[in-house]
Amino acid sequence: MSLLKRIEKGQPQTPQTPAPGQPGGSAARSGPPAPPESSKLAEMRMRRPTIAASPARDAYLELKTRVQTKLLAELDPSMDVTKTDEVRASIEELFDAVLTEENIILSRVERSRLFESIVAEILGFGPIEPFIADETITEIMVNGPKNIYIERAGRIERTSATFENADHVMRIIDRIVAPLGRRIDESSPYVDARLPDGSRVNAIIPPLSLVGPVITIRKFFKIPLTIERLIELGTVSPEAVEFMKACVQGKCNVLVSGGTGSGKTTLLNILSSFIPEDERIVTIENAAELQLRQEHVVTLESKPPNIEGRGEVTIRDLVINSLRMRPDRIIVGEVRGAEALDMLQAMNTGHEGSMTTLHANSPRDALARMETMVLMAGMDLPHRAIREQISSAIDVIVQQERMRDGSRKIVSINEVQGMEGEVITMSTLFEFEKIGIENGKVVGRFKPTGLRPKFMEKIEAAGIRLPPNIFGLGQRR
Repeated sequence: MSLLKRIEKGQPQTPQTPAPGQPGGSAARSGPPAPPESSKLAEMRMRRPTIAASPARDAYLELKTRVQTKLLAELDPSMDVTKTDEVRASIEELFDAVLTEENIILSRVERSRLFESIVAEILGFGPIEPFIADETITEIMVNGPKNIYIERAGRIERTSATFENADHVMRIIDRIVAPLGRRIDESSPYVDARLPDGSRVNAIIPPLSLVGPVITIRKFFKIPLTIERLIELGTVSPEAVEFMKACVQGKCNVLVSGGTGSGKTTLLNILSSFIPEDERIVTIENAAELQLRQEHVVTLESKPPNIEGRGEVTIRDLVINSLRMRPDRIIVGEVRGAEALDMLQAMNTGHEGSMTTLHANSPRDALARMETMVLMAGMDLPHRAIREQISSAIDVIVQQERMRDGSRKIVSINEVQGMEGEVITMSTLFEFEKIGIENGKVVGRFKPTGLRPKFMEKIEAAGIRLPPNIFGLGQRR
């Protein structure tokens, strides 16, 4: 019988309760009380679910730590870790030698499990490495060392995987952010980063997080989603896709709006794929996520301040700088603040066909948020002047939404028509009509409203002709 089997068959020992007169009994506990912990924090910790430690698990961790420590001591420190296959082969050779030397007998399954776990610690991201490799998982959420959650098919579920302790989580965070030249510590306790495959990472640590170090990873598909796949998933209709493609190729300015996790960046990626190959594209992001397939792409990324509080480069700085880079298109991953003013000015001064995203629950909210962000630039501009800038710059607002069943859908495509008095006017060109719920899934259809956009002349001037039936004209409704 292998070592791990013998460990798992062992019965957990029930700890002896000391007698009142013995050390650890009630007499020993009758000394001065310990300082009381914050009642709210104590209550949170009492309510928080934890995975009970078992002797089998403790023994496995002890075995893993022992083998891993010995292996690391014998591993050549000058080895180039970027050559993953060579390093993995060296680790496997040393791993076999350590098991033989320690006289540890494992079954083939147990050996493979232990080896992969140790390789993940040395070359990967520890306990979350299998979740990163699993293409069916879209989000990974680490709430302290003992609670790891994943999202699969729009549903959140808890996993049995854990970190050893908070220091273990911190080591993995450092491994993620260090190659990007970023840092995380008590003076800068949160950071945005990305994995080598482009997946978005956010980390926040104590004292801001009361549950220990927290990591949130939004994964990118190894093979980016295509527009055909979005149609297959029911995110959008073929007619709406043809219209959006015409808008991008006709150099309309597009704003993608939606809530957190609604698929804004994914849609921005797909819309960007419609840009012709002969155009120069400049992308600007906090953490580079966009995966453009064109050849002539310049990717810019903002930079946080250094440990002295200097050297920060904001999205706004990059938008201003990009205007001097002769871009045909400017794509901003997300506008969150004062950069909205510079983005609007770029759209209004010859950089047509630019695109960006923002967080908003509806197209009308998106316009209100854009107005608020322009005011954050510190310019004392009249509200009417800001609204005129917005109505002149933005042609199309695409609204995304995450449904109750976890699916993501485009719920409306809207044209910004202009000003009427003090109000920006819009018209809905396509909308998602919800029919009901069937087998836990949202059922509906994406349909045109029968309205033709006013900027069709701009699209037709680019040599693009759209049949009237795309907008539902000439159809019985």
